[in-house]
Amino acid sequence: MKKVILQPQQEVMQMTIHDSFLVFDRLKDFFDFPIHYHPEIELNYISNGKGLRRVVGDSLEEIGNKELVLVGPNLIHCWEQHNAPRKQMHEITIQFSNNLFSNDFLDRAILKPIKEMFKKSNHGIVFSEKTFLEIEPRIKKLSKINGIDYFMEIFSILYDLSISRNQRMLSNSTVKPESFDHSQKLNRLSIYLQKNYDSKILISDVCELLNMSSGSVSRFIKKSTGKTFVDYLNDLRIGYAARLLIENDQSISEIAYKCGFNSIANFNRRFKKNKGCTPSQYKKEFLGIKRIL
Repeated sequence: MKKVILQPQQEVMQMTIHDSFLVFDRLKDFFDFPIHYHPEIELNYISNGKGLRRVVGDSLEEIGNKELVLVGPNLIHCWEQHNAPRKQMHEITIQFSNNLFSNDFLDRAILKPIKEMFKKSNHGIVFSEKTFLEIEPRIKKLSKINGIDYFMEIFSILYDLSISRNQRMLSNSTVKPESFDHSQKLNRLSIYLQKNYDSKILISDVCELLNMSSGSVSRFIKKSTGKTFVDYLNDLRIGYAARLLIENDQSISEIAYKCGFNSIANFNRRFKKNKGCTPSQYKKEFLGIKRIL
């Protein structure tokens, strides 16, 4: 196992405070998403991925054909193309808030394995090939399940993973408690932006919210997210726009204005910079293979 230290970027997720799970299910022939982190927990399934390189925390490994990994909140990670030939690979990603299940709930004796697994996920966990093969059919069916059955099946998958054998932790290092999203001020800011991203937001509004000066706010956001306030806000808006592109049939211009962009040209430019493709290409790529509950 090789160790790696890289400069990550914070990924702004498309989930709201009202969502439970976000599921991506897609076929792709190239992995190019940069190393990143986010406060959500992520379960990542990859099939036919031989030659990809997995980066989780300080761990760097080339993977085989089958991969099932749980990544804890704010742990840097990515999958790189590395030695994998351009071929059709199947990726399913399940993301959910690290506070979706309360501590009181997870303190129940029957749920102790899940609580312990979530703790270990701060290092990243790769599951055995045997576990992969047992869980694979259920993960691949998630996009066909609706309502409470959808929620319960994901929870059941998490439980079965938590009691599976031959789990292996990946990273020696973890996220420091005071880092990233653990800041109460950043939480307060994130909630405020989620509620108001479709409106005009000034740095003065954030100063009042956090009771900080303009310079202090700018330094705080840059240190916490690696981005300027404007870039952080626009990335958040792009995240919600990407979600709307898939969830409904509104026009691209309607979605742009609904997400706080007053210029369609600026929206298209920022969307392509953030997602690596145009809004219409993104909508086509993800059509029918993304679920939010």
